[in-house]
Amino acid sequence: MTANSSIAPVIVSSENGRQGAEKAMQILRSGGSALEAVEAACRVVEDNPDDHTVGFGGMPNVLGQVELDASIMDGRDLRAGAVGAVHGYGNAITLARHVMEQSPHVLLVDQGAERFAAEMNVRPQEQLTFEALNRWQQRFVEAGLTLTSEPLHVLAARLTGPMGLRDQKDDSTDPAVSYHGTVNFLALDQDGNLASAVSTSGLAWKYPGRIGDSPVIGAGNYCDNRYGAAACTGMGELSMRVCTARSLVLYMKMGMSLHDAGMEALRDLAYLSPPPRQYMNIVALSPTGEHGGFSTVPGKKYLYMTGDMEAPTLEERSVLA
Repeated sequence: MTANSSIAPVIVSSENGRQGAEKAMQILRSGGSALEAVEAACRVVEDNPDDHTVGFGGMPNVLGQVELDASIMDGRDLRAGAVGAVHGYGNAITLARHVMEQSPHVLLVDQGAERFAAEMNVRPQEQLTFEALNRWQQRFVEAGLTLTSEPLHVLAARLTGPMGLRDQKDDSTDPAVSYHGTVNFLALDQDGNLASAVSTSGLAWKYPGRIGDSPVIGAGNYCDNRYGAAACTGMGELSMRVCTARSLVLYMKMGMSLHDAGMEALRDLAYLSPPPRQYMNIVALSPTGEHGGFSTVPGKKYLYMTGDMEAPTLEERSVLA
């Protein structure tokens, strides 16, 4: 197919992806590829210091260090690239694309990813902002802790709460103080190609080196031109245990509708009996442009934008009855 085909471009994202979605649609309307669109969209959010769940300004780990994770996947040939636990470099999504295109690997982490970034002539950039550092310091004060008071794994558990969620009031509805989150984008271009991208600074106050689902192909991100694309946000340990993104696409391969595939993925997650306030959000996109959002908890939304729309719009995510 060509850029003059009848396929209408579509971009789907998590709720915090509005500005990125607008940038992606500009690229898709001009005939750019889905892969270019999702990378550019992620970069917009990564560079936004007001989003404390992704990139610059992201919440630090228990040591006060910002660690970035990202992955990108091309639905044309199932190529994928990912990085995890990256310190001192921004735009993790672009580094993930470099891994995909300039290395024989899929996933590089920590010092290896940072060394690779230097070899790609990526400029180092500190990701910790004063505001994020201040929030980290306040969290220790609130909990009455110091870095020397207990073993690090005990500190991380106390700061985040049982199995990775804070034991304080739930601030997850306020993007400015959200302590676990991610941005993801799925795109369909005018040539009928799909691409997906996910970027995050991970769970706030996490143990150093913790990697969630975002850079794990099949868990937080999967894309296949033949069947569809899916990506996740939320408590990454959940989708890692049941390979949520790949499962949803596989259910579509087996003949399920996008909606039915999403609901089956939710049943997989429900089987884990997640504790209160551990949730998982999913976005999905079919090769024909059908899109959907799903969540293990009610009240969550996702963004979508088609080529004939002036701006992205919010849609309720489906939940199990």
